[in-house]
Amino acid sequence: MDLVTPGIGLIFWTGIIFAVLLFVLTKFAWKPINNMISKRNQSIEDALNQAEIAREEMKKLQADNEKIFAEARIERDKMMQEAREIKDQIVGQAKNEAQIEVDKIKKAANRDIIAQKTAAMEEIRNQVLDLSVLVAEKVIRKELKSTPQHEQLIDDLLKDVKLN
Repeated sequence: MDLVTPGIGLIFWTGIIFAVLLFVLTKFAWKPINNMISKRNQSIEDALNQAEIAREEMKKLQADNEKIFAEARIERDKMMQEAREIKDQIVGQAKNEAQIEVDKIKKAANRDIIAQKTAAMEEIRNQVLDLSVLVAEKVIRKELKSTPQHEQLIDDLLKDVKLN
């Protein structure tokens, strides 16, 4: 069992070497290691703070984007409504103008019909007058065989005719 039990000298020198190593480490390595660990902790904390700030900014940007989208939808709806109103106004105006034009065409057609009717009636009167004169002339020729009868008839007709 000698192998398992350490000697007193070994324990003594191991303790001294450990104490020297501990002294050297505390004197030269402990402060820089602690400073590095502190700096590392501080950089991690700063990164976490920056991440939180970025997350808050993203939330703000997302809220702003939603607000902009909502405003854009409202503006789009407003523009669509205005376009519909303008379309309805243009269609209504075109209908009114078309109705006015139809009324003008109807009035012109009625005037033309009346004018043609009047002209046709006048032409019929003229033809009836011509026919009446022709028939009267033939009848008078047969009945009036002498010149004094012609002169008497002409005088009677001239008395009845009024000059305008």
